[in-house]
Order: sequence, then structure tokens, then C-alpha cells
Amino acid sequence: MVYGRYFGLRDGDVAAKIPQLLEFAGLGGCDGAKIQTLSGGMKRRLTLARALVNDPRMLFMDEPTTGLDPQARHLIWQRLRQLVAQGKTIFLTTHFMDEAERLCSRLSVMDHGRMIASGTPRELVERHIEPQVVEVFGDGADAWAKDRGAKLAERCESAGETVFCYLRDAAPLIADLATRNELRYVHRPANLEDVFLRLTGRDLRD
Repeated sequence: MVYGRYFGLRDGDVAAKIPQLLEFAGLGGCDGAKIQTLSGGMKRRLTLARALVNDPRMLFMDEPTTGLDPQARHLIWQRLRQLVAQGKTIFLTTHFMDEAERLCSRLSVMDHGRMIASGTPRELVERHIEPQVVEVFGDGADAWAKDRGAKLAERCESAGETVFCYLRDAAPLIADLATRNELRYVHRPANLEDVFLRLTGRDLRD
């Protein structure tokens, strides 16, 4: 009601919208609850309902799913896609690369306040990173990377106990790993997180 008044809406018009907005945010039946009794995830979903009270054409959202459990995160993703389908524009900031990859039709990577890359998720992956990644971990992963990985991959990076091998043809590298029982690996396609780390580095930011 308070936020509706900020936009000059009449109390009766806001009251008529409240059940629909709460249902949209997955809070149906909570209209009588006090805000301080809601969980952190429920409060975050309530902010989405509140932001829609004046039916805006554009929404600015800063990390809308931070702190949410997986079910609530998927609900928010579904709701945001519904808003886009209704013709609304959403300007989203997020540190979750899977979220950006799922939701954004166009995105930009920011580093130290500068825009360093822009495009669709697929364009950024194709432009800035090798198409395949093999993550290698286990005792001796670093030694293996220096001896064999560097020869079989186009590029190797170490982060903690994991070696990330970037390449276009993973078959020779996987064949080599198959002979080394002390090592484990995950073979996957490159994604936006790989792009982000390639462009901004792996050093911890405070």
C-alpha cells in the first residue's frame, strides 16, 4: 500500500492488485503475515511483488536471487521470463553466470567499472573462450598439467586443487586421463563463467 502511494495510486486500486502480486511472487496466502516473520527468501520475493505495484515498463534488479534456495531461484527465473514475455524490459545485475546465461538476451561483462565485453551469451562464449573444458582434479593434477596437459590442451589454468584445460578437441586429453587412475575429471562445454574468469582473472576480489 505504501509503495503504491509513492506512485500516486489509490488505495482501492492497490488493494485489488495485492492478491495477484503476492501469487505472482509465490506468496499466495501470506497477505496477513507480518514482514518480520517472513524468511529472507520470502522477503526477497516480496520486493519483486512490491516493484510491480505500478506496472512498470522497465525493471532494474540488483542480484534478485542472492540468498534464495534452488526452488525459489527457479520460481524467480520463471517469473522474470513471464515479465519479459509481457513486453517489459529487465535490466539485471548478477554474479551468477548461469542466471545471466538463462535469462539475458544481451549482456555485458563489467570489470572495475568498465564494460569489457558485450553480446548474447552464445556470442560471448564463441568469441572469448575455447568451446570445450576439462576440469582435472586429484593428487598430482598440477604435475600432470605441466607434463601432459599443457601439450594436449590449448590452455591450462590452475585454481586451488583443480586444473582447467581449455581446448577444441578433448579426445586426446581424455584418452591420456583414462590411463591415470589417480586423477578425476569433468568434461563439459564452455560457459559464461569461463568467459568471465578469462576476461577478469581468477584473483579474489574484495
